[in-house]
Amino acid sequence: MIWKRIFGRQRGEEEAFSLYRAVVAQARLPAFYLHGGVPDTIEGRFEMVSLHVFLVLRRLRGGGAEGRALGQRVFNVLFDDMDQTLREMGVGDLSVGKKIKALASSFYGRIGAYEDGLRADGDAVLADAIARNVFGEPAMTDRAAVLAGYVRRCDAVLAAQPAGDIVAGSVVFAAPPAATGAAATHVAGG
Repeated sequence: MIWKRIFGRQRGEEEAFSLYRAVVAQARLPAFYLHGGVPDTIEGRFEMVSLHVFLVLRRLRGGGAEGRALGQRVFNVLFDDMDQTLREMGVGDLSVGKKIKALASSFYGRIGAYEDGLRADGDAVLADAIARNVFGEPAMTDRAAVLAGYVRRCDAVLAAQPAGDIVAGSVVFAAPPAATGAAATHVAGG
């Protein structure tokens, strides 16, 4: 760790931090909480960050070995941030590791559910996954359907971006729910 401070960050670290900052900025947009009905709680915010990290990781997988390596660094930044956040919330050192392990397990479950939802025809499977994870309701709701539409738009916006731009740390997301025009975009990071 000390060598990293002396000799600087590894290649790709700055890009990972840039992408993570962009993810967090997008996930914190008030529209998700005001118009999308996402609970404005610690859990709701974690869900939105997780959802956006999933979308970025999904896109980075298409960026070859460099994209996949950057995806791993973004994943590491996410869980380093979660570790720091738990400590700031007063969680004891002995409990942090267990909580991080549980968060990682739930994140992998969400990745699988969201991936299945994006592969399925229509939005029912995706909305069901969002209803369970983001809203904590097993039945599909109108709010989950709205968020599922956003996730599909966001996935398309990310897919249209050159992998090189994203690997360089710049990402553009779809506009959040209740924004004007489904094709609108929101630039984050850069």
